[in-house]
Amino acid sequence: ILLAFVHDMFGYWTLSKGHLNQGEETKVGVAREIKEEMSLEVKVLDHLADNEYISSDPEKGKLRKQVSYFLAEARDKNSLKLAKSGGLDEARWFDLSEVAGLKMYDDVVPFVTKAIKILSIKK
Repeated sequence: ILLAFVHDMFGYWTLSKGHLNQGEETKVGVAREIKEEMSLEVKVLDHLADNEYISSDPEKGKLRKQVSYFLAEARDKNSLKLAKSGGLDEARWFDLSEVAGLKMYDDVVPFVTKAIKILSIKK
């Protein structure tokens, strides 16, 4: 089992995020965003959690973000490639044994932990 994370300009490994298009079904939008950001074709499996946090935008200042996190499955690990983005500098697969040592945002850790538990049960 491998988990894909993106690395942001603040030095944290985090989960891919994006915006839904007007009227777009959530699972369709999640799959589209992951394809656009990480070049991965995925099947969205489980809703992990919802979260709200404050982010900083250089032009807009502080913004409240509401995010839903999902567990998704990719079959082709070789297709992982980060799209050009102002806030991200890398996308990479990690073995489960590596995840605990990654620098992650405190609020992301419970979602990743839940995903690992789900994957352990499905093995």
